[in-house]
Amino acid sequence: MATTEECRTALDKLSDNLAQADGDVRGAAALDRSLSCHIKDLDITFTGRLDDGRIAVADTFPGPPREKAEIRLAMTGDDLVAMVNGELNFAKAWASGRVRLEAGFRDLLRLRTLL
Repeated sequence: MATTEECRTALDKLSDNLAQADGDVRGAAALDRSLSCHIKDLDITFTGRLDDGRIAVADTFPGPPREKAEIRLAMTGDDLVAMVNGELNFAKAWASGRVRLEAGFRDLLRLRTLL
């Protein structure tokens, strides 16, 4: 099972990957939205912002999200690490229910490019 530190490192790596992307991926990630990522098996939530293609984690706390972020993710720590390392396809994980993504309709349309 991935640790809190490994999950935080994976989010930092995801942020770096998004910041270095170009084309449609860069455009899809160029949002300014609040973000939460609930790691179900560790029962912790990372909160922060997706801002101009970077994820800035502001806080980590126990339990599910306390407030409703504009973009909400939920998954296991192992799935987060595997996705960021390219070992798990996000679209397949999302379609199978391993990863949950919730956002407003317009944001989902923009984020579909990342899938």
